[in-house]
Amino acid sequence: MRFRPDGGRESYQRYAEALGGSVNARYGVAVEYLGDGGRALVAEDGQAWDMVVLVRYPNRQAFADMIRDPEYRAVSHLRSEALVESVLQATTPIAV
Repeated sequence: MRFRPDGGRESYQRYAEALGGSVNARYGVAVEYLGDGGRALVAEDGQAWDMVVLVRYPNRQAFADMIRDPEYRAVSHLRSEALVESVLQATTPIAV
């Protein structure tokens, strides 16, 4: 995620706090990793991120259900207001 310079990080914090209780529990959301970004080691200029969050959902349907939930929708504007840019990348685990 890349935060807006004028309070983006704080807005994202309010968004995360609002979801940290009942919404996350209702949809089985688990934050697996949260880290501040830094200078990109191997990337073109402008590709550094302010923060990286790895979130696990039980399945894609849980994510779809969550973003339609009225409680989620009531606070989702905080995320939009917080970010200049972000990437939501769905993945599928690979057995190793």
